[in-house]
Order: sequence, then structure tokens, then C-alpha cells
Amino acid sequence: MAWWCWARARGPRPHRLTVLLEPRQGFRRARPRPEEPPPAATAAEGRPGPPAPRRSLCPPAPTPRAGRPSPRRLVRPLLFAVGFTGAAFGSAAIWQYESLKSRVQSYLEDARADWMDKIRPQKRGDFRKQVNSWWNNLTEGQRTVTGIIAANVFVFCLWRLPGMRRIMFTYFTSDPSSRALCSPMLLSTFSHFSLFHMAANMYVLWSFSSSIVSLLGCEQFMAVYLSAGVISTFVSYVAKMATGRFEPSLGASGAIMAVLAAVCTKMPEAKLAIIFLPMFTFTAGSALKAIIAFDTAGLALGWRLFDHAAHLGGALFGIWYVTYGHELIWKNREPMVKAWHEMRTKNTGRGGGKSN
Repeated sequence: MAWWCWARARGPRPHRLTVLLEPRQGFRRARPRPEEPPPAATAAEGRPGPPAPRRSLCPPAPTPRAGRPSPRRLVRPLLFAVGFTGAAFGSAAIWQYESLKSRVQSYLEDARADWMDKIRPQKRGDFRKQVNSWWNNLTEGQRTVTGIIAANVFVFCLWRLPGMRRIMFTYFTSDPSSRALCSPMLLSTFSHFSLFHMAANMYVLWSFSSSIVSLLGCEQFMAVYLSAGVISTFVSYVAKMATGRFEPSLGASGAIMAVLAAVCTKMPEAKLAIIFLPMFTFTAGSALKAIIAFDTAGLALGWRLFDHAAHLGGALFGIWYVTYGHELIWKNREPMVKAWHEMRTKNTGRGGGKSN
């Protein structure tokens, strides 16, 4: 669980690479390119040779745009972040209402199903039974993040399709100079180009899933996770516009930083350890301070290995929410739930009247 601290310092943040995407060639014969002089001749002339190709865990990026985009481009992402956050928590409140209602209605049906299972002959070695047993043994948090992990795996597979590369880069990487601004703020949270990048992030999410869901519940957790992904991307947009470094970012690190910060803020005395060095333990509060200090230094010094602005945006949102946001947002959801209940009651009554 605490291996996250190691992963956060080493790898689960969006990596970057700037490489040219070659256009797809048709049936026409390509024009012959002039031969480039060998490296030795180039060095003899006193000119630097072409840079050697480098490996990276990130998708190849297209040619960056010339010129600096206007700060007005941040208006739409800001409105999208605010609107999406409100919609996420409103949907979570309705989801919780429907979930509780469904549990009450299905109580008798579950009791009847259990009674039928006792008198029905049991199948041995059934694969479905084994899957159900595994699923029932998971914690509520682990069952909640299973869908998130599946979505990340699906998007990772899409990166492997050459025909999808341009679409993936446009909508599943975030960059304020890109043509698409709003949709990548959410989609890039589920996007990983490197297998190690995705595995590290999903391992951390799986490790902290039980703690965060026990604190917030699955519905509120989903709202916080998705909102943190969008808000951390917006903070990254602001930092890139301020520094003029327009590079694509992707990954779930901003949302996971919110989860880590929320858990460490609520349980600062919890003991954590690095997965490869279990003999060294430290408190969750100390780990959070160290990670925030690292990302603050990286943002101030211009380190370009990670998207430190997105890290800080997610962490600050997680700290703010468990400290103040829960009281301001989640505990004031009653008017929306009441309005939804009244609408559902009216629709049920109209449907019942017509059926009679």
C-alpha cells in the first residue's frame, strides 16, 4: 500500500516525449529525400549532427505549435472544471439515493434467492461460482476501483492500435496548446502509454482503495476521483501557460494524488512503508509532506520529468475536500436528493395511473 510513495517519486507521473509523427503515405511514390552527410562529415564542418533517437514511455508527440497561445484559452477549461465537478457530485448524490433504494427493495429478493440456493443442488467446479467467490471476497473499495482499472486497461490497449494514434494523442493527452481542451481533461486521467506507468498507478489506486472508500463511500469517492483528475489537469494547464512549456501530459497521477492526500490527511499517524524496503516505515503525514515538497521544488525549479503542477493540484484538492469540501458539498446535497425523490415519485405515480 505504501509503495505509492516509491512509485510517486519514480514513475507514475505522465512522462513526455517530443517526436514527429510521420504522415501516412498513400499509393504515390514518395519523393526522394536528399542524402544527409554522415556524422563524421557533419562534425568536420563544425555543425552538430542530428540528435540520437531516445526511448521514452510516452506517446510520440506531433510538431509543437508555433507561437504562444492566448491565456483566454483557459476560460473554457475553467468553466468545464467547475461544471464537471458540480455534475460529478450531483450524480454521486443521486447514485447513492438510488443505491440505498435498490438495497431496500432487493432485501426480500436476496433472502428468497438464498433460500432457493439451499434447496437447489450446488454445482462444483463452476467457473462462475469461483468468480463470484473472488468478487465477494474483495473489499468495497477494491470492487469500486475495478471499473477504473478496467477502463485504464482498455485505453492502454487503444494506444497499441496504430490507426488510433492521432485520435488518442488529440483527446487522451492534455495540453493547453492542443486543438481539444476540455475532453482531454477527463480522458487523459484514464490514459497511459507505458505499461509500467499504468501498472504503477493502478497498483497504488488498488492499495489505497479500501481506505478511501471506507472514509467517503464509493459514490463520494468516484466524484472526488473524477473531479480531482479534471482539476489537476486544469492546474497543469495554468502552469504550462505561465511557464510557456507546452508538452502533453497523461496519466491518473493527479487523481491518485488526491486519494493519497485525503487518506494521509485523515490518518496522518498511519504507518507506511516502501514495498521494496519494508523495514523502513514512516507516517502518512510525513510522506505527504515529502511528496508535496518534492513537487513544489520540481515546479519552482522547472523540472520536466513529471507534471508537478498536476501533482500539486490533485494533492491540494484532496486535502481541501476532506478538510472543508465534505462539509460544504456533500453534507449539503439534501436539496438535490429531495428534488430527485419528488421527481421520481411523480413519474412513478403517473406511470401507475396509466397502467391502471
